[in-house]
Amino acid sequence: QVQLVESGGGLVEPGGSLRLSCAVSGFTFGNYGMGWYRQTPGKERELVASIALDSGTTNYLGSVKGRFTISRDNLMNSLYLQMNNLKPEDTAVYYCNKRFGTLNWGQGTQVTVSS
Repeated sequence: QVQLVESGGGLVEPGGSLRLSCAVSGFTFGNYGMGWYRQTPGKERELVASIALDSGTTNYLGSVKGRFTISRDNLMNSLYLQMNNLKPEDTAVYYCNKRFGTLNWGQGTQVTVSS
């Protein structure tokens, strides 16, 4: 059974940092490119960052480039997102999933950036 369990969200002031984690089970994590997505009420879920299966290539949404860093540990079946210099517009529920051919979504982790 596929499980995607996101954690690490919270309330942070503008300019602060958070590190999100995603624990994956139920499929061969190291065989797939992965991504972090986010969604706010009334808006489509958007891809924030993606990483190739061997960590060789990463891509970022323009608005987070230079502030967010995606990484993965294939031995630990885990995906990470380091978020620095957070802005109020980064407020959203963040999810991890495959980059292509998404699986059932996990519960996500709420990130709120507010003073």
